[in-house]
Amino acid sequence: MSPLKVSNFLDLFFRLFRYNIKVIFANKFIYFLIAAFLFFVFIITISIINDAHLGEETIYGFLVFPGILLIFYPVVYGIQNDDDAKMLEIIFGIPNYRFKVWLIRFVMTMVVVTVNLFVLGLLAHLTLYHIEILPMLGQVLFPITFLASLAFMFSTLIKSGNGTAIVIVILGVIFLIFSETLEYNAWNLFLNPYKQPREMSETIWLNIIFKNRLYLSIGSILALLYGLFNLQFREKFVS
Repeated sequence: MSPLKVSNFLDLFFRLFRYNIKVIFANKFIYFLIAAFLFFVFIITISIINDAHLGEETIYGFLVFPGILLIFYPVVYGIQNDDDAKMLEIIFGIPNYRFKVWLIRFVMTMVVVTVNLFVLGLLAHLTLYHIEILPMLGQVLFPITFLASLAFMFSTLIKSGNGTAIVIVILGVIFLIFSETLEYNAWNLFLNPYKQPREMSETIWLNIIFKNRLYLSIGSILALLYGLFNLQFREKFVS
């Protein structure tokens, strides 16, 4: 491939990426980014003022909420935004639209969220506690990807951004309520892999973490595939 063709391809890819990002976040991404950043700065400031005991387990918790905040709008309101913009009929006219449009958008959303979480992780690394950013980022993405897939699935069932938001918030509250009871259980969505109980052996703890991440991965894949399956019924969305 000649340098000119490579340049044209990269330019086309960048334009396509930029266009889809605008569609995904409906030009509101900057607000969610600012909110996530301000929340993180607020936590850092409070922690420094109170001279709180900081460690990897604390930073992990600090990163999960901004990640949820960043994925919430694009996956919950994605289909409704296309409907409001009168784009659904056009999208359904694209061959293999489920994979060429919504799956790619989902992946792009996760890429954008990952990049922003990396920046926040770097900020925490420089100001609060020295962490291994990439391994922690990988751990943080497990619950975030699961919630994103779950929200995407419900958006294809409910077909309303506000309705989906209510369901996801209720489920999130339920997960939080049971997170304390299931604190060290493999079924805990918010299991903190850096918070090992003192009385538990490392082997058992690693086995719990492995099962938890396996369950979240399988759940994410199944929810995403079921959401894409629902999108094949065109008449339910454009009728």
